[in-house]
Amino acid sequence: MALPVEEQTILVTGATDGLGRRVAAELAQRGAAVLLHGRTAERGHHVLDELREATGSDRLALYLADLSSLAEVRRLAEDVERDHERLDVLVNNAGIFADERALSQDGYELTFAVNHLSHFLLTELLLPLLRRSPSARVVNVSSIGQTPVDFDDVMLERGYDGFRAYAQSKLAQVMFAFELAERLGDEDVAVNALHPATLMDTKMVRRAFGRARTSVEDGAEAVVRLAVAEDVEGVSGRYFDGLEESAAQRQAYDAEARRRLWELSEELTRP
Repeated sequence: MALPVEEQTILVTGATDGLGRRVAAELAQRGAAVLLHGRTAERGHHVLDELREATGSDRLALYLADLSSLAEVRRLAEDVERDHERLDVLVNNAGIFADERALSQDGYELTFAVNHLSHFLLTELLLPLLRRSPSARVVNVSSIGQTPVDFDDVMLERGYDGFRAYAQSKLAQVMFAFELAERLGDEDVAVNALHPATLMDTKMVRRAFGRARTSVEDGAEAVVRLAVAEDVEGVSGRYFDGLEESAAQRQAYDAEARRRLWELSEELTRP
């Protein structure tokens, strides 16, 4: 059985803006110890101070890492492991949308690297801490926009399109969640993925689509539910559209495709 929220330690990636910031704030208001991941010190400390004032919580901490660098992902995991005996929830929220093809610091297509590979590696490295929780959870923040992973051109070297890159990375997050849940089996670590809300009012949405249809509060409600709600305790290997269980793109249910993605991700994140 999961610990009460006020006794939990929760890491939220991409917690200094948009959805991640709102999720972190709501979890802090419920009394959890919230570890905020951010990319830059200036922005991170600004948000940390704002959330401390807004929530009244003294259980907030900031961890910095550029997720386009696998070395920094490893350092992030080491920092969290150094400071905490266990981790109850990992919310893999950070994400980018890139109009033009760019490469990560490790030479991989940037959207795939940040949205999927960084979280694949971070989750793998933090599994020992998650296993020390009586009932841990991993929440992958995906999207309703999902495109099959093209194993012949995962890095999209032929005909890059920003929306395709984003949608491929988001389906990869779902496939990773399903595969990890299956590999963990009966262990007390639940892994799920979700589309939080459609076109939330975030900087990324406004830049990519020019308008928003929902609020970050709408999306945060769905994420926080999967992270700490009692009604989904023990639920694992599922995909949710907001508050409702739904069906992901069909490649997510292809066991061979999931295995190929897992093995590729292992290969690409190997030191």
